[in-house]
Amino acid sequence: VLSHNLCTVLKVPHDPVALEEHFRDDDEGPVSNQGYMPYLNKFILEKVQDNFDKIEFNRMCWTLCVKKNLTKNPLLITEEDAFKVWVIFNFLSEDKYPLIIVPEEIEYLLKKLTEAMGGGWQQEQFEHYKINFDDKKDGLSVWELIELIGNGQFSKGMDRQTVSMAINEVFNELILDVLKQGYMMKKGHRRKNWTERWFVLKPNIISYYVSEDLKDKKGDILLDENCCVESLPDKDGKKCLFLIKCFDKTFEISASDKKKKQEWIQAIHSTIHLLKLSSPPPHKEARQRRKELRKKLLAEQEELERQMKELQAANENKQQELEAVRKKLEEAASRAAAEEKKRLQTQVELQARFSTELEREKLIRQQMEEQVAQKSSELEQYLQRVRELEDMYLKLQEALEDERQARQDEETVRKLQARLLEEESCKRAELEKWHLEQQQAIQTTEAEKQELENQRVMKEQALQEAMRQLEQLELERKQALEQYEGVKKKLEMATNKTKSWKDKVAQHEGLIRLIEPGSKNPHLITNWGPAAFTEAELEEREKNWKGKKTTE
Repeated sequence: VLSHNLCTVLKVPHDPVALEEHFRDDDEGPVSNQGYMPYLNKFILEKVQDNFDKIEFNRMCWTLCVKKNLTKNPLLITEEDAFKVWVIFNFLSEDKYPLIIVPEEIEYLLKKLTEAMGGGWQQEQFEHYKINFDDKKDGLSVWELIELIGNGQFSKGMDRQTVSMAINEVFNELILDVLKQGYMMKKGHRRKNWTERWFVLKPNIISYYVSEDLKDKKGDILLDENCCVESLPDKDGKKCLFLIKCFDKTFEISASDKKKKQEWIQAIHSTIHLLKLSSPPPHKEARQRRKELRKKLLAEQEELERQMKELQAANENKQQELEAVRKKLEEAASRAAAEEKKRLQTQVELQARFSTELEREKLIRQQMEEQVAQKSSELEQYLQRVRELEDMYLKLQEALEDERQARQDEETVRKLQARLLEEESCKRAELEKWHLEQQQAIQTTEAEKQELENQRVMKEQALQEAMRQLEQLELERKQALEQYEGVKKKLEMATNKTKSWKDKVAQHEGLIRLIEPGSKNPHLITNWGPAAFTEAELEEREKNWKGKKTTE
């Protein structure tokens, strides 16, 4: 039944055999939308020509879906008005399934309805509605649009009849391509009488009816690019006249007032101009422009999102690179800190070692000084003993002298004294040997002490030499600054003297001239010498001399 009705409305011959052949294997259950679509495309839609009534086709589609989807809530519009909104939705919706109408087209439709109702457009109210719009949805379905218009949210204060008339007017403009309509007087071709008719202007035709219900059609005025419209002066008691010239006929029409006359002339002229340009009706062209603009904005938004993603990816890469650099810097800082710590530790160890060595050196020096003191004490003791021995030797000499004197009497004492002398000689030899060893030890200690003292003296001399050189350099720098200041002052004095000398020369140029190269011309010889004056100066001096002589 559905296929037969579609073929009838679309004026396509129905082929029951093809239907049976196509669905031969689907007798076990109902056919789904996806199962019916191949048959619909192949055997019905591909055969459709542009000779069917689109309104009847829309009405059939409306009948198939209205009972299942239309809201049960009471609406301010009739079912017929809902059908017209449904058709308008199909015209303004996006070209993708499932069909939706985007907020821009909703605003366009609501503005049209508000203008048709004679009300003022409330932009703030629509903006508030857009704010509360579900972000997850790109637009409204047809049933949501019917409910939006039917609940009177954007037509408050308007009665049902006004809303219905507005929907009908917008329907006529957008769907039926009605560019203008209204009552006017038309002059007959045969009787030449004037009759009121309801005129309907479309993109390529002007139809006129007995009344606005469009039931009794009286004729058509076919428009093409060769037609024209002209204004006529008032005549025969008729005012606001204009003329429509076509290929084979001419139509005289009278509007109700000058404003309506001008509106009709302008509308017909615009329609003929569009025919010359082969352009679609204004509302269709505007719809196409809005779609292209939305596509362009969507493409720009997608490009912007792509660029944002690229920037975000680049930013993430940069963040990763910065993180890697930060980690490397932290590692380098930790390594530097470890190296600094190690260096400080090494420095502390070296300082401790140096301090230890210094303390050890001081201790050794102290021990050596103590040893030297001890050796000195021992040396004093030894010298004291040597002096005692020398005294003893003298006494022994005296005793020997006495003994030689009493040699003969005291032979026994002499022998004893001889033995004592021998023992004393051995002891003295030992003492001398010990004394030599002590002398060598003292010399070694004195050499080490002298070496340390020499090193200290050398360091002090080097420091004094460096200080002396520093003072010499400072003195030389001061002398150089003084010489520079002197040269600067001399230069300033020479500059001043040169300047004053040049001024004096300029003032007394007659008496003194700068020595300059002579010219290649024959030289003038005066009592001041060759080339002392130029010819001009010589002539000037001759004039002055003659003037003085005349005065005298």
